[in-house]
Amino acid sequence: MVTIGDIARAAGVSRSTASYALSGKRSISAEVRQRVADAARELGYTPNAGARALATAETMVLGLLAQFHEDEFAPAMLQYMLGVSDTARELGYDTLLVTETDGARALRRITSSRMVDGVVLLNVAQDDARLPLLRSAPQPGALVGLPGDCSGVDVFDLDFEAAGRLMVDHMHQLRHRELILVSQPEHVVERGGAYVWRLQNAVVQQARARGIELHAVFGESRQPEVGRTLHALLDAHPAATGLLLNNEAAAAALPSVLHARGLRTPRDLSVIGRYSDEFARTFSLPFTSIESAPDLLGEMAVRQLVRRIVTPQARDEPHVLRLLTPEFVDRGSTGVPSAPPSTS
Repeated sequence: MVTIGDIARAAGVSRSTASYALSGKRSISAEVRQRVADAARELGYTPNAGARALATAETMVLGLLAQFHEDEFAPAMLQYMLGVSDTARELGYDTLLVTETDGARALRRITSSRMVDGVVLLNVAQDDARLPLLRSAPQPGALVGLPGDCSGVDVFDLDFEAAGRLMVDHMHQLRHRELILVSQPEHVVERGGAYVWRLQNAVVQQARARGIELHAVFGESRQPEVGRTLHALLDAHPAATGLLLNNEAAAAALPSVLHARGLRTPRDLSVIGRYSDEFARTFSLPFTSIESAPDLLGEMAVRQLVRRIVTPQARDEPHVLRLLTPEFVDRGSTGVPSAPPSTS
């Protein structure tokens, strides 16, 4: 294992000079700094993270607490995780992914042992058991997801209420009078997944205000169950001319369902989903959507977290609550119903 002493000998300087040149703690001439850097590169030197943590109280590691729940679509969750880890890497931080079922215990372990400089929480619940611990931790925390109580942490999420209203208003402008909404599995709601009912409640209220008949159901998170649910819904509501999807698994299954039934969008059915553009490309989805922006939300959470870590005055600034305005991505899957009902 290459040490600072090896670097110093190769560069022809003292151990202290080599250490200062690598850490930037003291002013070293450009020529000496370059010699030390060249020697470190040639010898394949990797700084000891434990030693750095002892010397500076910094680990250059961010904790990411996330879980792959069976009732959520794993590819969608992965996009949020990549948004966090990619931005952390850009800013010079490693990411410690923690997926323990007992998130509160895991959070206590990594913060009390100073394993990380800050923490990002995913899978945020309405009454999240991790939040009291995070608020009392010595490290700052940021959330991707809106809890019931946002105090003491920075929070970033999509404005799901606005997204629901946007879906309904777009269909209303096209003169749709009967819609189906497929949400995430009901288990997600039961454990506090507020984003599900935030969008669902907004859709229900806006549909009522616009005089639209709405059939709101919970879908599954995997095939073939979600495909069977879509078939059953289209059989049960043949007069419905529009389909709203707050369920990535349902969106991924829909092309095969439409093909099997000989239906085309928007000629036979108008469709609006809620997912990211990257998700649409991955699954070749041709449906108009509300951009869920997982990469942007992860980036925003990490940048704010790192700002609080590296800027002393930022530690005492008011915490941020940022809800992204929904972006409508038109892929041509909505239109005027082929036989619009009479309004007379």
